[in-house]
Amino acid sequence: MLHRIPWHTSTSYPLWGGSASRAIETAALAIPRQPSLMERAGQSVARLAQAIAPFARQAWVLCGPGNNGGDGLVAARHLADSGWQVGVHWLGSADHCSSDTHAAWQAACASSVQWLRPEQIPTLTPEDIVIDALLGLGQQGRQSPHTRPSPLLHLLQQSRACPAHVLAVDLPTGLDADHGSWLEGFAPPTHCTPNSRHTLSLLTLKPGMFTAHGRDACGNIWWNDLGCTEQLAAQPPCAWLNARSPAHQRAHNSHKGSFGDVLVIGGAPGMTGAALLAASAALHHGAGRSLLHLLDRTAPGLHAALPDLMFASVETAQQLLRKTSVVAGCGGGTAMAQWLPAVLAQAPRAVLDADALNALAENPDLQSALKSRAEHGQHTILTPHPLEAARLLQTSTAQIQSARRSAAQTLAQQLNCTIVLKGSGSIIASPGQTPHINPTGNARLAIGGTGDVLAGLIGAHWRHGAPPHQIACQAVWEHGALADQWPTTQPLTASALATALLQP
Repeated sequence: MLHRIPWHTSTSYPLWGGSASRAIETAALAIPRQPSLMERAGQSVARLAQAIAPFARQAWVLCGPGNNGGDGLVAARHLADSGWQVGVHWLGSADHCSSDTHAAWQAACASSVQWLRPEQIPTLTPEDIVIDALLGLGQQGRQSPHTRPSPLLHLLQQSRACPAHVLAVDLPTGLDADHGSWLEGFAPPTHCTPNSRHTLSLLTLKPGMFTAHGRDACGNIWWNDLGCTEQLAAQPPCAWLNARSPAHQRAHNSHKGSFGDVLVIGGAPGMTGAALLAASAALHHGAGRSLLHLLDRTAPGLHAALPDLMFASVETAQQLLRKTSVVAGCGGGTAMAQWLPAVLAQAPRAVLDADALNALAENPDLQSALKSRAEHGQHTILTPHPLEAARLLQTSTAQIQSARRSAAQTLAQQLNCTIVLKGSGSIIASPGQTPHINPTGNARLAIGGTGDVLAGLIGAHWRHGAPPHQIACQAVWEHGALADQWPTTQPLTASALATALLQP
């Protein structure tokens, strides 16, 4: 059955990586069925193409040498039989292909499909469609650009310059199924029109479609499991697509103590705004009380725009450490390192962001203290952006971004806590748990202060006893959804985001 995957989903879809997807495909192919798996896949591609481009008169189908190309050949035949003008570039050979692909080629030859020479590039309109069936899942594991025939890269470049809709079969050519990075020898398109780009993932949804470059490369994502539910159930997913958490009604017989306190520690001289943003987010998103200890001793003890916010002295903050959810590091500067040992030793629930993460990266003793917190019933959520994650793992930002899910899982295991690796398709990872990839959010969040808002929002949601992985998933989804529902006519600022409420 064909599903469109909405970004604001309330369904947590399972995601399978490249190796698991191949195992599922092998198991599905071992069961004789009519129509064949390839025939069903190609039919689904053709039907979706007709829905995406209802006014199209032409389809340009790029078919690689493997089974992904076979899916494209089946789709080309069905579109031709529907009266479309269909031009096909096939990079395969009838003498060197699978039996299913050979049958698809023979059937296409008996139709009105036009076989194009390498130099023939169709002239398409914006109403027409390009179908990318060049490599699909078969591209996984190919690491050298020298193994790729130049006609493939030439056709890919020509298709990207085309004004027509684009439908990728299984995966956009060049996209890593596991991590959403571009494989060696491929580069992202120079321009991107997401609304005209579509990807139909066959059999499985892949994690790389939802993180790093995946969102831009895939555009609108569709999924057809081709009726292979038994084979899917036999392979555990490597990740889950994060979904909206069920709404919880507060009991009428409540008071401010029912919903917990959040203590924000941060805001060194020149950076008090970051701590105020985190405290404001906690204040507006469910904390019973939001308290702020500013590391800038000269800052005023009252903020006119936030009269509900309580300011805590050094002595008060020290007393509250054992009783509250603590958000530490937002605008903390170098002074954060002086507070971090006490936070790690005493706070039952700690959200560490920004300069708290930098202090951790520089001090092995603090890392050891963090690792041991879970043994004492204390829990921690870290919210690094890619550079902060790179410092913690002693690697480069490029290495983090090339394998975001693996990086988040490694960091969670090494530090024995929950990790929110921020970015396009934020990763939520915890020791011993299947990670989640968040689908909400957009590029309007790429401004200063939105990460501080996320840290405060996590603190606000974190009640006593709630699992940190669950809380991180809930807060990250909500943070992104707030940006997605933002009116296009209004500027998004971090301060406005901190006070915004999620629409039902």
